[in-house]
Amino acid sequence: MLASGGQAKFSQKPARTIDSGRLLVVERKNSKYLSSKKQEQQIYLDYQATTPVDPRVFEAMVPFLLGEFGNPHSALHGFGRRAEAAVRRARQDIAMIVGALPEDVIITSGATEANNLALRGLAEGWRGSPFRLVSIGIEHPSVLEPAARLASAGFDVVILPVEAEGLVDLKRLDRELSRGLALVSVAAANNEIGVLQPIAEIAELCHRHGCLFHTDASQTVGKVPLDMYGMGIDLLTLSGHKAYGPKGIGALVATAESRRLLAPQMLGGGQQDGLRAGTVPVALCVGLGMACRVASTEMQSEGLRLTDYRARLLGALETAVGGVMFNGSALCRLPGNLSVCIAGVDAHQLIAMVPELAISTGSACASSGGHPSYVLKAIGLTDEEIRSSVRIGLGRFTTQDEVDKAADRLATAIGRLRCRESVADCQTIGP
Repeated sequence: MLASGGQAKFSQKPARTIDSGRLLVVERKNSKYLSSKKQEQQIYLDYQATTPVDPRVFEAMVPFLLGEFGNPHSALHGFGRRAEAAVRRARQDIAMIVGALPEDVIITSGATEANNLALRGLAEGWRGSPFRLVSIGIEHPSVLEPAARLASAGFDVVILPVEAEGLVDLKRLDRELSRGLALVSVAAANNEIGVLQPIAEIAELCHRHGCLFHTDASQTVGKVPLDMYGMGIDLLTLSGHKAYGPKGIGALVATAESRRLLAPQMLGGGQQDGLRAGTVPVALCVGLGMACRVASTEMQSEGLRLTDYRARLLGALETAVGGVMFNGSALCRLPGNLSVCIAGVDAHQLIAMVPELAISTGSACASSGGHPSYVLKAIGLTDEEIRSSVRIGLGRFTTQDEVDKAADRLATAIGRLRCRESVADCQTIGP
């Protein structure tokens, strides 16, 4: 809450909790903020693509969208000081959820910018030995594309394959790092198959060889506990809209040693110690900070609930239709992720038959291009298995009733598609 006299006061009480699976309705006089009937009838199960803004996040942001519009870099008056204090509190909340320091947090426009700053910024600011980048073939395009650009510019870039379950081959990584110093970039969790990498073990390998370690934790922050300093992570990327915060904001969290090597990629007024120019968006910062604060108190219980829901959904499908196979590791996986291959079913046809369910064939970035999933190819799936794969993402506002309805709708559609395919096969074979 904001006090008069130009000073900001923030409640130290933890973020209020909400009943699991129940979306609080924030009172709004203007009905344009409310969901349409069509949206209310559809069950949202694409939480790896994006998450809805938590109502508590929305409420925290509102004052800074209206009366508290000050520039946090203009702190000679009350408006600026209150904005500066709000950003400072947000940095504390962001740092706390990943086990970092507030001064480690570099605010960006999202995870894509943060990943670019980490990879291209270090390539430009690297000192001593020639810059070398080591990553894996299932990374998000915001890592793989900068890596390709660096390779075309003459830098040494190595993209390692992954094992069949989507996990890093630690022995192979160890051998690669023995070749010399490098930046290693491996996502904490894959955005498509939800596989969780052994981050602490990767970091230990990196430091044993004198290398820096960057992880894109966009899918992980607020869902799985992270401790940058405890795990040995040098640079960490996070995103607001993957953690029930607003779109358009993220952060690169970097230790002091890493920050000294970073060359800024956004030039201008020298904000954020010259590492990322541009006025910090106060309302978005407040939203991201509140999202982190909420997640830090609810992460454990939410994870257990989503793991149960995932098992319930998978069990119902296996019982009703069978032929459902996990893509990637079944054990090392985000609680709400269910990426599966459904035998004898075309995923696009399945999605078309269940318009009341918001599910996807994979990554939103890959799906928009219409190309087969490179992630599923990398873990060894055939073209037919890729065409039969869907990604179901459960999240904070998913209810058990929605899980049961989704299982019922999917089972019915799968049965019909298989029946249709069977009839087509019979007609092809003939009498």
